[in-house]
Amino acid sequence: MKTRTWLSLAAFVVLAFSLMMGGCAKKQTAAEPAPAPAPAPMAAPAPDMSKEKELAAAKAAIAGEKVFFDFDKFDIKPEGRTALNKKAELLKKFPEIKVLVEGNCDERGTAEYNMALGQRRAKAAYDYLVILGVKASQLETVSFGKERPAEMGKNEAAWSKNRRDEFKVK
Repeated sequence: MKTRTWLSLAAFVVLAFSLMMGGCAKKQTAAEPAPAPAPAPMAAPAPDMSKEKELAAAKAAIAGEKVFFDFDKFDIKPEGRTALNKKAELLKKFPEIKVLVEGNCDERGTAEYNMALGQRRAKAAYDYLVILGVKASQLETVSFGKERPAEMGKNEAAWSKNRRDEFKVK
């Protein structure tokens, strides 16, 4: 009977020891650091979207604001100078932007007269931008005379909207 007790006791100790060792191997103690995760593969750098967005915003701002003229005039009014100053800053900041300055007139006068007046209006904006430091190579001019009215009508409200320079980004 003594042998049986010793064997039972020995079996109990072996079993308890194996359970303890098996349980500890699976657990991590607080002192042991977790294994480091595998490093992620290197991704290609993302393109600089802020520069692209800034360029797109500059193009929209340049094209968005028109310069208006008085009847039979091609001198730039103060509000036109303000608009051109903004355009000049953007064009100097982004020398890759090219702009076509389009001169337009109202319907009064002959086609030939209005083509010449439209050209003088486009050239006035061109010259002003160049004086402000914009490279001449960024600018071109064209006259549409009275061929492209912004607003139809035979009154001063319509005519005043047609006497303009528009700026098309190329």
